[in-house]
Amino acid sequence: QVQLVESGGGLVQAGGSLRLSCVASGSIFSINAMDWYRQAPGKQRELVARILSSGSPNYADSVKGRFTISRDNAKNTVYLQMNSLKPEDTAVYYCNAEVMLGDRLTYSYWGQGTQVTVSS
Repeated sequence: QVQLVESGGGLVQAGGSLRLSCVASGSIFSINAMDWYRQAPGKQRELVARILSSGSPNYADSVKGRFTISRDNAKNTVYLQMNSLKPEDTAVYYCNAEVMLGDRLTYSYWGQGTQVTVSS
């Protein structure tokens, strides 16, 4: 019913930047929160940033001041601008969205993930 597709991952040197995008498509009535998570090898998946439909953002302490989350509600898209990247930012980054469908119920959907690798 709903698909989330991430893009923008890749290999970058420490100090560099990447911009991730996540587009939601399908039978969407509205989208509440949109989040970026990441999971490094051997570690649990962690919340990196969240943005509400109002545009209010929240960040993990580890990325504050370096990452910026934004969204385009008209395009059902969320972005993650990542600056001053560090090797410890290396992970698979996942998009998550709280989507209200036509039945007015809210469901959580995940993207397939995009790899971000930061070399030292």
